[in-house]
Amino acid sequence: MAGTATVTVAEAASAPTILHSRGGVVARLAPTASLLEDDAIEALRSALHNCYTAGETHVVIDLASVQLLNSKVLEVLRDAEAALLRVSGQLGLANADGTVGDILRVVRLDHLLTSSERRAGAMPEVPDKKAKLGDILLAHGVVGEEQIEQAVTLQQKSGRRLGQIFIDKRWVTEAEMLRALGVQLSLPFVQLRPGLYDADVVELLGSAVIQRLKILPLFKVHDTLYLATSEPQAMPSFREVEDSTQCRVAPVLAAREEIVSVVDSAALHQNYVPDLLAEVDEDFEVVDHDVQGDHEAIDQLAAGSPVINLVNSLIQRAVQEGASDIHIEPGRNQSRVRFRIDGLLYEVMSPRIELHPALVSRLKIMANLDIAERRLPQDGRVQVQTQGRAVDLRFSSLPGLYGEKVVLRVLDKNQAILDVNKLGMNDANLATYRQLLDNSNGLILVTGPTGSGKTTSLYAGLNYLNSIEKNIVTIEDPVEYQLDIVNQNEVHANIGLTFAKVLKHVLRQDPDIVMVGEIREKETAEIAVQAALTGHLVLSTLHTNDSVGAVTRMLDMGVEPYLLSSAMIGVIAQRLVRTVCSNCRTTYLASPELVERFDWQGAGQVTLVRGRGCGECYDSGYRGRVAIHEVVPVEAELQKLVLSNPSRNDLTAYLQSKDIVTLRRDGIHRARQALTTIEEISRVVGS
Repeated sequence: MAGTATVTVAEAASAPTILHSRGGVVARLAPTASLLEDDAIEALRSALHNCYTAGETHVVIDLASVQLLNSKVLEVLRDAEAALLRVSGQLGLANADGTVGDILRVVRLDHLLTSSERRAGAMPEVPDKKAKLGDILLAHGVVGEEQIEQAVTLQQKSGRRLGQIFIDKRWVTEAEMLRALGVQLSLPFVQLRPGLYDADVVELLGSAVIQRLKILPLFKVHDTLYLATSEPQAMPSFREVEDSTQCRVAPVLAAREEIVSVVDSAALHQNYVPDLLAEVDEDFEVVDHDVQGDHEAIDQLAAGSPVINLVNSLIQRAVQEGASDIHIEPGRNQSRVRFRIDGLLYEVMSPRIELHPALVSRLKIMANLDIAERRLPQDGRVQVQTQGRAVDLRFSSLPGLYGEKVVLRVLDKNQAILDVNKLGMNDANLATYRQLLDNSNGLILVTGPTGSGKTTSLYAGLNYLNSIEKNIVTIEDPVEYQLDIVNQNEVHANIGLTFAKVLKHVLRQDPDIVMVGEIREKETAEIAVQAALTGHLVLSTLHTNDSVGAVTRMLDMGVEPYLLSSAMIGVIAQRLVRTVCSNCRTTYLASPELVERFDWQGAGQVTLVRGRGCGECYDSGYRGRVAIHEVVPVEAELQKLVLSNPSRNDLTAYLQSKDIVTLRRDGIHRARQALTTIEEISRVVGS
């Protein structure tokens, strides 16, 4: 946008930044990170103050990078709105997706959203604002006229409330009834989940009061307390809360079951995870507060059904959610359980710190490890049966300041992609990969950072090559998936069985195809190159950022350029990018800036997609992943270039001259295909 200047408002280098730009008469503030910490909130307050003093009376805050809001930042927004109204100005909020949008609706700040965002989060209107509850349910297609007539008849006979009759008859769910009540009473309705209540605000009321009244304080904005309740007309309860907190109560409708689940959890600070705690929440109270040093008590607790149920539930939930890793880590005051889903970590539970040693011991028992050894790292393997299939878990523990952290790598064979046609490659890249695999000898390298799907691509390649006529041998650390006919071997560095040593012996086993899990050092690299030169097809991985990095890394390891140029037949760089959640995806037109940036001027109106955030995707807007690739076959010209020990710039220039589809170009193409977003591509491969 012409005339737009961007400055950093934060006063200290370590403080969060608020990007400040101006287009026309509108000033735009864009927080670049979380707004939960005090310094971040003060940075926003300072940025707004700078707008007032500069005479900027129309301000829009872009919340695209903000995942959660607390009571303090909500007070800043409320104050900013009032300050701008006093000078005939206006405050607006943009890109408030998922939980952030729901929070704004809870505290009645959703009028600051753009009209499209307000409509997306609102319940459909009814023609008559004074409509009766039955009319609202009818207008929304929840019940029919015959059911309304029956309910009215029952109400006249029994005196019960109409809404309760609908629920008892199972004609509507409690959530549907509360949504309709929200329309009738002009009250917001929310589905309680992590982030929709401020833990500090929950403490304003004693746990006894909360449990007795079946209410949950959500946020406090100045002297207004936003209170979740399933009884919007429970005035005695509201008066008791007002007397106790000296705040005005603003009811927010939520299902009673959800409120009870939060209220009855072991600690109200913990995240709302009823399906993880359903079988064990009551029994957790038996833990002694001094159990950290009592090894016998820990072992007894680890063998008890509450901890067994909790561990089993965690593993089952991780498999259901498609998590690749489970992190169980101790802190100063509480433990934390996080799932890595689609490459990012999400906190799902916060058990009491007293339970952490018992959880670790239970997992060690399952992995057949020494539960008395708490000072040294340990590795093991667990196999479980869930949902009718076997799932392998790779166990790793690491002692830390507050106890042992455990990471479980989830290896779900049912989720493994063992077909090259399902790797997500475009047609040209897939054809090139197949051509590389069809060679009888040579070195194929797959590159990318940890967790980018390199091993999956190699397994798919091996499955493509697998036949009874070929001797295929793998060297892995560890073996992740078992393949029929393939001879798979595991390295054990602790006894000297390294990649290089195993590879030497494998070459004496008359192999046709060798897969080396990873080339880490010079000896393995040299043996792999020699194997490729002596009639073997060798597949391996490298930890580099792109295809160019594979060549420079091999040369830096000490492989002679003349050997590498003769042995290497292709390089595949890849990443995994998150795909937009199908449950909450929305479309929008690309801005003029994006059209100009990616040279889409001749494409007409460019439609892109993004996710608003929902319960299905942990409010991220993404669910699932797809691979993007950069496939480079080694042709005569590139062989000649490698002979000259080229620099990175020389190799990059070669790719440009050959018009190789880079990771970024492939990613942008996926965004144009409505699979992912431009923001996700920038996050993964850079801008």
